[in-house]
Amino acid sequence: MNLHEYQSKKILAAYGVPVPQGQVAASADEAAAAAQAIGGSLWVVKAQVHAGGRGKAGGIKVARDLDAVRTAASELLGQRLVTKQTGAAGLPIEKVYVEAGSEIARELYLSFTLNRELGRIAVVASASGGMDIEAVAAQTPDKILSVTVHPAVGLQAWQCRQLAFALELPGEQAKQFQQILLGLYQLYLDKDASLIEINPLIVTRDGVLMALDCKLDIEANALFRQPAMAALRDIGQEDPTERAASEHDLNYVSLDGNIACMVNGAGLAMATMDLIKLEGGTPANFLDVGGGATAERVTAAFRLILANPKVRAVLVNIFGGIVRCDLIADGIITAVREVGVKVPVIVRLEGTNAEVARVKLAGGKLAIIAANDLTDAARRAVSAAQGTNKSAA
Repeated sequence: MNLHEYQSKKILAAYGVPVPQGQVAASADEAAAAAQAIGGSLWVVKAQVHAGGRGKAGGIKVARDLDAVRTAASELLGQRLVTKQTGAAGLPIEKVYVEAGSEIARELYLSFTLNRELGRIAVVASASGGMDIEAVAAQTPDKILSVTVHPAVGLQAWQCRQLAFALELPGEQAKQFQQILLGLYQLYLDKDASLIEINPLIVTRDGVLMALDCKLDIEANALFRQPAMAALRDIGQEDPTERAASEHDLNYVSLDGNIACMVNGAGLAMATMDLIKLEGGTPANFLDVGGGATAERVTAAFRLILANPKVRAVLVNIFGGIVRCDLIADGIITAVREVGVKVPVIVRLEGTNAEVARVKLAGGKLAIIAANDLTDAARRAVSAAQGTNKSAA
């Protein structure tokens, strides 16, 4: 679950991480009032959306008087911000964050994330912070520094010093950096974070380290024990279909293709999408209905995937281990009848009661294509989406 910048910075401040003074606003007048309360003569007005790349997309504006603050907020609020991370539809700007301007001497990069290969928290830093950190990682990976944290001992002072020296931070700044790292590490543990990214972590002209921006993601599977974090969820920033899927305990991610996929098991879903690509097609979604799929859940899944107007075919790939294939077949037949499916549905069922399921599908007098195996299913789905008729040899 993603948080907005203004929410993230409030949490950072509670853990001793310096942040510029700022206030959130939902109207131009509120933005001007926030700037006046902050004081000074330079403010930054930031669109609050769950995406990076806001600066390059025009979502961050500098203002030097209150009228400019009001104008900047008016230009942003009510619009949809399109960045490289949002897709063409963009995300709605319902709030802006008005922040005091900062005098920047250096821009650093800092993040805490999970190294999945080692199963440990990784602290990543770079002296080349700012908007083009992705280019730094791709073109000069040697400028990206990293240390991993052993869970038995936690983040150590020597690791903090190691990164500080590599970033060429002098004595007092190195001490500040260590305190920031220790605070962020505790935050990561306390809030069940999956990512803390500060880009940039600035050094001001006065030699003070400060988080100028922050991206904080909370592990969705841990929200049951993080009620305060769950309360910060902004559903307006989420894909409507993905939000509806979560209400039915379905794992769904929208993609750009035209072949809808419904699979039980994340690994099998990934393999199914890979095979669709191998056969020349493009998946419209990732959808894992889970090992305990029911007729009701299958029906809900069909409604979700068919809400996408790009879908030209549906590929159902179910392996019946825990769940019985004949029950899945009942769900497919019910869904096709109730939802009114108007695109080809290709079904591959294997496992418990698979033969019974195939008989049910064949006797349903519906436009359901039974596949012989997964390769055949992928080929038939691609052919159906392309308007051709082809199956495995």
